Amino acid sequence: MYFLSDLEHKYLIHRLLPAAREARVSAELRGWSWHQPPLKPYYEDVKLPMYAVCSKYCPTGRDIYLNFVEKISGTLNSRMALGKILHGVVSDCLQAFLQKRSLNFELWEQKIRWDEIPAKREEVLEPARKVWEYLVKICEARYVDIASSQPYASEQDLLASTVPFLVEHKISGELLGLSGLLSLDCYDYMRAIMFDLKVGDKPQDWHRLAPVGYSIVFESVHEVPVDVCCVVYLNLTGNHILVKKDLFFASDELRNMWIEERDRKLEIVAERRDPGRPERSQCTEECRYYQVCYS
Repeated sequence: MYFLSDLEHKYLIHRLLPAAREARVSAELRGWSWHQPPLKPYYEDVKLPMYAVCSKYCPTGRDIYLNFVEKISGTLNSRMALGKILHGVVSDCLQAFLQKRSLNFELWEQKIRWDEIPAKREEVLEPARKVWEYLVKICEARYVDIASSQPYASEQDLLASTVPFLVEHKISGELLGLSGLLSLDCYDYMRAIMFDLKVGDKPQDWHRLAPVGYSIVFESVHEVPVDVCCVVYLNLTGNHILVKKDLFFASDELRNMWIEERDRKLEIVAERRDPGRPERSQCTEECRYYQVCYS
């Protein structure tokens, strides 16, 4: 899922990285400048999860007000359930491979708490199995390829070279006004790329905010620059798995957009200000708060 194709790797090496080195990121927008404006959060007593800062499904941000001020959880739908399951498939399968645990899908499936999934089991099980098997095949093929070229590498080195990812890495965003319990979808530590996974979504410009936000958080904690981000779009059509990647430079413009969105959401919660519901024509019944706004 997070493996780059040959073409994507060429684009990274010959286009993206040279452009990033030339443009550079302003020092005040690196995560390690969290203690001064513009990164220093104005409201120190409010902490939000990354998805709350970066989500723009609601045009006015009223979903944030309802969730974090009124404490209304909203209604999850089957599309959200599929997204939750497939995020779990991707992270659990990659970690099982890295830790040399069983790659048996049936064993993994038995651990799912189905009572917490707002969808019928038969609706999400087969897509989950397809993605699981897809990942196992890619990991095994990469392992064999690397092992054949590095006969003296240790088992641990081969695994780390095959899957060079921090998956579901836990990190604190408290320095930046975020939750202390953030979890990255994936960070490629060999190429310094921050990934974010989207399931069943059509590409939107604002989808870039989440990996940019995680890059800034990573910089604030580890003081390591992260210049390249990627949004991975995972879709299933019939029997086919479709994976598209949006690979981009985490520029000053995107960092400023993330800061503006964070400050706007923190203000809604800190000031307990209802931004009002959007025009009905802007909403879809897939929104978890649709019934709250328009019942």
